[in-house]
Amino acid sequence: MAVRKKAARKPTSRRRQVEAESRGLSPAEVAETARPAAFEALEQRIHEADGRVLASYRDPLGGAWLALAVLPLAQIAPTPFQRDLSDAHVKRLQQAIDRIGSFLDPVIAVPAPASEAPRFWSPNGYHRLSAMRALGGRSLTALVSPDAALAYRILALNTEKAHGTKERALEAVRMARGLAELDPDRPESAFALELEDGSLVTLGCAYETRARFAGGAYAAALKASDAFLEQPLGQALELRRARAERLLAIDERVTELMESLKERGFQSPYLRNFVVARIRPFRPRGQPVPGADELLDRMQQAAAKFDPGRIRADQIARAAGAGD
Repeated sequence: MAVRKKAARKPTSRRRQVEAESRGLSPAEVAETARPAAFEALEQRIHEADGRVLASYRDPLGGAWLALAVLPLAQIAPTPFQRDLSDAHVKRLQQAIDRIGSFLDPVIAVPAPASEAPRFWSPNGYHRLSAMRALGGRSLTALVSPDAALAYRILALNTEKAHGTKERALEAVRMARGLAELDPDRPESAFALELEDGSLVTLGCAYETRARFAGGAYAAALKASDAFLEQPLGQALELRRARAERLLAIDERVTELMESLKERGFQSPYLRNFVVARIRPFRPRGQPVPGADELLDRMQQAAAKFDPGRIRADQIARAAGAGD
């Protein structure tokens, strides 16, 4: 009688335990009153905008100085790189704020680049600003930081509504364009914190060309291959626009293949994902991931050779998670 061997267990990585109360400031340190000169300049800017500083304190974790302030709505605007406004989300917020009768969720604000109005940008309050304007509000509360770089960390700060691939990609490419104007000589890789993922910029270029582009089907493949570039950000944007054009050409071929499959009677919401998975190059375990340009080359070649007549219904069913 053969003895079955137990499968070897995969090593599990344990999350490092953080010692309780080992980071950040004490309440007394947070409430420190000896403000630095740079922060006093921020307070002056708030007053020049007809705002008022309600309190100043240090961030409990990182120790940076912040102001809790009230700002006139006319003096604060969303950063120009944010996701498009959702009218439905604004309406829900408007109704909720009006029903409660209080604005309880301050926006984050930083000094805007220009000295004229609006004097402040909000990297994460577009919908709340719009809801308050729709309600006829005159002012709102804000956590104001002197660190203008926060304006370019939208993807990390915007947590009020989960972003889809399209929203994140459009934010990334708009932000990359703005950063390229401010600091054109720095390499794209130096902006990894602000842009989150290099592939998002490529997808954003594609969405700007074709608003109904189904970028989510390609996101996983690109994320693995489309790393941040070492070229200056302006040059990197040109390269990513070229990659986006190639990606759109591949997607046109994928759409043609989907239509052929539909003509053969295959009806599934997963058809695009199925075709993209079929033309994505197979990578054996342990082998390096192909670079973005090689990935697009191989996907384009595979899409050209793809034969819809050889596809079976059970293959699409398995791809959709339905089994045999």
